[in-house]
Amino acid sequence: MKVAIYVRVSTEQQDTKPQIDLCKAACERLGHEIYKIYSDDAVSGTKTSRPSFDEMLKDMRDYKFNCVMVTKLDRIGRSLQHLLSIFNEFNVKGVHFIAVTQNIDTTSSAGKLQMQIMGAFAEFERNIISERTKEALKDKENVGKRGKDKKQRKLRGGLKSPTFYT
Repeated sequence: MKVAIYVRVSTEQQDTKPQIDLCKAACERLGHEIYKIYSDDAVSGTKTSRPSFDEMLKDMRDYKFNCVMVTKLDRIGRSLQHLLSIFNEFNVKGVHFIAVTQNIDTTSSAGKLQMQIMGAFAEFERNIISERTKEALKDKENVGKRGKDKKQRKLRGGLKSPTFYT
């Protein structure tokens, strides 16, 4: 398997070398070939766009490797929605994912199950937030209305805003 190693640290005081060493050792143990090491230094995981990360995604889209390896899942990102988006693209492109220290490996059935469970929890979390928001807005005045006259907002095509509660 041809592997792209991705490492990231959030501050200049941190060093990516320990992450690189762990991933290289895992590649050697598993018999995987390292395509390239992508490294973002002093870049927050909350950012969806990072220089080396973006380069890695471009190379993935060009089918230059078939596996992404990190030390921990949070090296890829900290937003669950962003992670799900990335993993969906990995899946479409046939790219496996390995998080060395967390025993996540989508080359196995158990690893794929782990990712599916994480996706189910993420969807559940989004649904709960949506329900709470709708419940909080249920009895509020002028929600979905704007301007001095508090007219309902117009949607595309001139339709009125949808009413969640009737």
